[in-house]
Amino acid sequence: MEGRHIIARPVSPAARAWRWTRRNPVVAGMAALLLVLGSTVGVMIWNGEMASPPAASGIAVLPFESLSPDKENAFFADGVYDGVSTKLAKVANLKVISHNSVAKYRGARNTQEIGRALNVAYVLGGSVRREAGRIHLNAQLIDTRTDAHVWAQEYDRDLNDVFTLQSEIAQKITDQLGAEVSSTEKAAIQEPPTTDLVAYDAYLRAKDLINGIPFSTRAKEDLVQAVQLLGQAVGRDPFFFLAYGELAGAHDRLYFLGYDHTDARLKLSEAAIQAVRRLRPQSGETHLALAQHLYWAFQDYDRAKEELAVARRTLPNESRIPLLSGFIDRRQGHWEKALEEMKQALELDPRDFSILQQISLTYQGLRRYKETADTLDRVLAIAPKDIMTKVRRAWVDLQWRSDSKPLHATIETVLAEDPNAVPVVVDQWLDLALSERDPAAAERALTAMPTDGCYDENIPFPNSWCQGLVARLRGDEAAARAAFAKARVELEQTVRSQPDYAPALCALGVLDAALGNKAEAIREGRRAVELMPVSKNSLEGPMLIQYLAVIYAWTGEKDRAIEQLADLADAAKLPGSHVTYGHLRLGPLWDPLRGDPRFEAIVASLAPK
Repeated sequence: MEGRHIIARPVSPAARAWRWTRRNPVVAGMAALLLVLGSTVGVMIWNGEMASPPAASGIAVLPFESLSPDKENAFFADGVYDGVSTKLAKVANLKVISHNSVAKYRGARNTQEIGRALNVAYVLGGSVRREAGRIHLNAQLIDTRTDAHVWAQEYDRDLNDVFTLQSEIAQKITDQLGAEVSSTEKAAIQEPPTTDLVAYDAYLRAKDLINGIPFSTRAKEDLVQAVQLLGQAVGRDPFFFLAYGELAGAHDRLYFLGYDHTDARLKLSEAAIQAVRRLRPQSGETHLALAQHLYWAFQDYDRAKEELAVARRTLPNESRIPLLSGFIDRRQGHWEKALEEMKQALELDPRDFSILQQISLTYQGLRRYKETADTLDRVLAIAPKDIMTKVRRAWVDLQWRSDSKPLHATIETVLAEDPNAVPVVVDQWLDLALSERDPAAAERALTAMPTDGCYDENIPFPNSWCQGLVARLRGDEAAARAAFAKARVELEQTVRSQPDYAPALCALGVLDAALGNKAEAIREGRRAVELMPVSKNSLEGPMLIQYLAVIYAWTGEKDRAIEQLADLADAAKLPGSHVTYGHLRLGPLWDPLRGDPRFEAIVASLAPK
């Protein structure tokens, strides 16, 4: 998930979808974010009214309804739908909406509404019953402009014919829609993903876990489980190409998100990538998997772009391609171009929450707070009960206007109405408590923090760092020092094994500053910035500079701290900087600089005009 800011505070896996990623691309909490942006996207739904005209083309394959009494067979029904959708998406002359946008329409009946919401002329739906080694399937192609049935067919086949059936349905749809299909595309439609139904079931379960990462409070556990399932899939079928692709991506995310940033995890990812390249070296999916690997594991953005350009040729409906291009553009400092790419991804996946969140965050990185706030207000007009969107909107007020009252009221309301929502809001809750200098609230938030919740972006602060901040807030310096020392031991082990891991080195420097180890702190902070300069990464680079400023401030080097902050506050020089008006005015990390007229001038320069 790509990005957030303020202070090093607990960040629940659910809330990490609001970060610069994706980490998720990685990606929002348990949010049901329904935002669709701008006329270029082709679909806008405000206050429940459909604003776009009926589409002239495009198809959405809806999740097939499972009619089997065994709920476990729901995955099988999803597999039939997923296979048909994946095959249709290979056809360049068809616009096919991606999975994340159609998933919410499971069981929906109003096809005209779905057509307008997804900006497509056709929907394909159906039902599946699996019993006694047979599959009974009913499929219907409907024109969303007239609600007329264009094509319908019932099938009764042997269970082992399921992959042939997927291909047959996909071919029927292309014929009905008059889409030109090249010989290469036809071959892709006919090719089965595997011949092993047990391996396919494991693959589907893993894919479901991976798709749900942006909304999960168990992101690390879900990724680990997905790896296990995919390992079972390729163990049963060593030629299961798609499973290897998902396996590489799962390993890469565990590495990129810092859950397992080790050489061992990287080698597992490399092995999966080599299997992908061995099985289908020229496939678009291979080039996409390699692009993601280069991005997540090596931050090799130029080569990742080259792979994406090749992948586009055979994956015309793959929203991850323009989305990843947008992530790369943003990290390389091309913010406006990143917005364009993300909106292209949104056209293919208009209801994908992670894309919408990243567009919102890109506006924020450009300090276009009004557009960020307006966007979230429109989301709330559609989904007024969505917790993460409410919190996010109030959090913008804190950053933009240094006004903590909306966030305070929102979090109090959320906690009162739904105590189970604590994991979704815990990071903003601790942000707020530290900003308001409320030790009691900070303690309550701290008790709800997940075990790996103290990250700030990709900077792997241990939980004891947050414990130290709260202890310092309540005036217990001995407890704060003990917590900081504990965190330092943990980080020192990480840095010893990975000396060029810039985010960990940065965190170690901050802890040395907190412990009074001035020379070590400055050396570590500067080394982190050298390893990941802004020219290499316009998202994480500014964050490392920000913490170098903290290190300088905490070690008495005020002139150097002010110099770093002046650069961060210059939006023209450093778009995407994590320094905001509310952050500087309220954040306790900057207390050593308060009263210095140069610092106060920087704060004033960020105030809303």
